[in-house]
Amino acid sequence: MKHHHVLPTLVLTTTAVFAAAPAAFAAPSSEPTPSASTARAEVPASDAGTVEITKKDPAGDVLSGAAFLLLDAAGQEAGGGKTDDQGKLTFPDLAPGIYRLKETASGSPLHEVVADQDVIVTPGATARLTIVDPFKPAQVLLKAKDDKSGKLLPGSTVNIGCGEATLLTLTTGPKGTATGELSVTSRKAECWVKQVKAPAGYDLYKPSKSFTVTPGVPVTVTVTNAKTATPPKPAPTRKPTATPSTTGDKPTDGASGASKATPTDSVTPDVDSSSAPAAIATDNATPKAPVGSLAQTGAKSATPWILAGAGLLVAAGIAAVVAAHRRAASETEQDSKGEIN
Repeated sequence: MKHHHVLPTLVLTTTAVFAAAPAAFAAPSSEPTPSASTARAEVPASDAGTVEITKKDPAGDVLSGAAFLLLDAAGQEAGGGKTDDQGKLTFPDLAPGIYRLKETASGSPLHEVVADQDVIVTPGATARLTIVDPFKPAQVLLKAKDDKSGKLLPGSTVNIGCGEATLLTLTTGPKGTATGELSVTSRKAECWVKQVKAPAGYDLYKPSKSFTVTPGVPVTVTVTNAKTATPPKPAPTRKPTATPSTTGDKPTDGASGASKATPTDSVTPDVDSSSAPAAIATDNATPKAPVGSLAQTGAKSATPWILAGAGLLVAAGIAAVVAAHRRAASETEQDSKGEIN
């Protein structure tokens, strides 16, 4: 009978043990699992801080859909999210300290993300940040061409800018092209290109050319140049050479030679010996232009041909005068002899 009384006791004991076990294993599951939200909730409201972000672009428009992460000093995520339609995102209930704000996506195909930055959270205060995402630069392809053949030309240097600011300088390489990134400050910008150095053997293209750029969109800019004109060579000029003929130009003594070399109006009429001195004195008192001389035309210089001709006429005139005087003297001498006889 003792044996029958002990068995139920053992069964009851065993049952009590298994009944207590579920309660012991279930107790831990009823406690909440620690999380970032629980950690922020444990911070007293008076000590908690807030980070508030406003997202914009350089034109001042708000940007929605930009994704951010907030990391604590240990590099653990303290919050994350995307900006709303007003471009805002808030991280509340933060323990005071230094946090790292990281933009993971701009939410726009036209914009770049900003660099990471530190944020200081102070007790009971809100740190308000305005994040401006820059526009993506426009990829510029520069080409320099011959205006006739379309051949690409190396050595062309241009300035490129928007408004009054020069933002980019490019020089075409051996293939006649060059590339660069052009900063853009609006969704659509009017920019310009001006050549400052022409390729070798070409004239400078002086006007400015305008073009439109869009952030992140490639654009091709072409500058054409005309070849430098080669000046024509001057035609050779022939200088006249004075080659007057001397054959038969010299006056000869005698009536026949004097009549050929001297015009008829230059012959001195026959005079007697008493009137000859008076005629000579008159000629000395009032000099006359030599017979056959050219009239003054106002020209400062004459051609060699004219000078040569004038010289011959003067020589002929002098010869005629000399011949006339000789003839007059001869006739006077003959008259004198006749009177003596």
